[in-house]
Amino acid sequence: MEKSKSDLEILRHSTSHVMAQAVCELFPDTKLAIGPAIEDGFYYDFDTQNTFTPADLPKIEEKMKQIVKGHHKFIRTEMSKNDAIEFFKKKNESYKVELINDIPYEKVSLYQHDTFIDLCRGPHLESTKEIRYFKLLSIAGAYWRGSEKNKMLQRIYGTVFNTKEELDAHIKKLEEMKRRDHRILGKALDLFSVHDEVGPGLILWHPKGALIRKIIEDFWKDEHLKNGYQLLNTPHIAHLEMWKTSGHWNFYRENMYSPIDIDGQEYMLKPMNCPFHIMVYKSHLRSYRDLPIRYAELGTVYRYEKSGVLHGLMRVRGFTQDDAHLYCRLDQLEKEIIDVIKFVIFVLKTFGFNEYDIFVSTRPGNSVGDLDHWEKATNALKKAIEHTNLTYQIDPGEGVFYGPKIDIKIKDCFGRSWQCSTIQVDFNMPNAFKVEYIGEDGKPAQPVMIHRALMGSLERFFGVLIEHYGGAFPFWLAPVQLRILPISEAQIEYAGKIKKELGDYRVEIDSRNEKLGYKMREAQIEKIPFILVLGEKEQTSETVAVRKYGENTTQTFEIIKFLDILKSLEKK
Repeated sequence: MEKSKSDLEILRHSTSHVMAQAVCELFPDTKLAIGPAIEDGFYYDFDTQNTFTPADLPKIEEKMKQIVKGHHKFIRTEMSKNDAIEFFKKKNESYKVELINDIPYEKVSLYQHDTFIDLCRGPHLESTKEIRYFKLLSIAGAYWRGSEKNKMLQRIYGTVFNTKEELDAHIKKLEEMKRRDHRILGKALDLFSVHDEVGPGLILWHPKGALIRKIIEDFWKDEHLKNGYQLLNTPHIAHLEMWKTSGHWNFYRENMYSPIDIDGQEYMLKPMNCPFHIMVYKSHLRSYRDLPIRYAELGTVYRYEKSGVLHGLMRVRGFTQDDAHLYCRLDQLEKEIIDVIKFVIFVLKTFGFNEYDIFVSTRPGNSVGDLDHWEKATNALKKAIEHTNLTYQIDPGEGVFYGPKIDIKIKDCFGRSWQCSTIQVDFNMPNAFKVEYIGEDGKPAQPVMIHRALMGSLERFFGVLIEHYGGAFPFWLAPVQLRILPISEAQIEYAGKIKKELGDYRVEIDSRNEKLGYKMREAQIEKIPFILVLGEKEQTSETVAVRKYGENTTQTFEIIKFLDILKSLEKK
């Protein structure tokens, strides 16, 4: 399996070189940046006077096909760094020169096929004849080396597979992903919007979206109370000094907004909730008998994201985190982590996510705290996962500055991974804030702090939900669960009776003077789980004609039997 994945990566990287050659031949002023293989495809970044448009992609594809038919071998050569710098200077490839200057070795490798030669580690295919089933997909802007301080380049994305069937299946999947794009569905279903007048990355929740959010939040709060958590609410700003004490000012400043002057003192919009929860803990003297203490908050935080990475609900500047902080003794740590893992899995499964990638992220280079504490924290995370029989991978150096963490990345219906759930163990912030409890020996002791989020950002989680379900939410989450369509005015009174019998379900009656077919199509577009059609026949027999979303047939039920069906669809 791994070999197959590696072979596909080599195929994709080789195809990116062929695409780069095609672009350079069609647009001779082009300078080359980088062109790696990525998951599901490849891209190359170009600096050119020409502004690429979708109409250019078929031309580039055709040129690529001509190159591939030449059956050119990929030939590897080596050069000294100095010779390579001179070589690319003569070709006016300034980006390659910059890359070579950063390479720590005395020699670099180049690959050539046909007349095209590029700086590259490789490996590559033996020949271009192995490249057969490819397609160029899209064009995007990309700053050189990801920095807004650098020039904006043009990036062309493409994909390639070993068989036509695999390529066709992938293109079909991409088309379905476009149809499910949460930004498109968010507008079509009237769930949320983003406005330049408000500011990029700041979400406005519309009534239907806000109703779904309320359902999610109510579920979240109820389950936390059942699991021994206490709910908090904290401010959106705080003194700059608090963020200095927590370490965020030193380690997280690039993601924080500028200080706000209030009465001559500096305040910050909060990027995190943890220091506030510490202050609540410190408001009372705590005993070892009080631990563990579990605080939870749906806290809105603000983080600076570059405009180029903002993406609907998935990457925003203001979001609500389903945050919690647990304070426990060292002997309680492993059990608390186990319980959090089980809680995470329960919540994710409730929303329909049953597949995950789990990582233990270890100490980063820019960290604080005692190495012994880091080791104890990392071992506790590993043992807790092993206790739950879940498989995990080590993600070296990807912990947060104050501690190691477990990241649980959910997989959606397309197999894409999304970072949502996280569990972090922290010895350092309790030390920085002098957080204590009175131990069994009557002496002050320091608790261990667990930072955790089950869904992560509510905005991102909602965006993933939209795309996972294509906007057709599970019955318990749908903002409108049932719509009643009386065929004529004669059934309006009966419609009111049925709505009353449906009780607390979210029901609308569409009594407009429109054709039934039109109203049914509209309900289907809005992805309402059930349409109840009431005509003279249903009124006489005291039944309902039910059409489920996505189906073309209608079934007739007595209302009491239909209520049993709805009950089976409620959240388990």
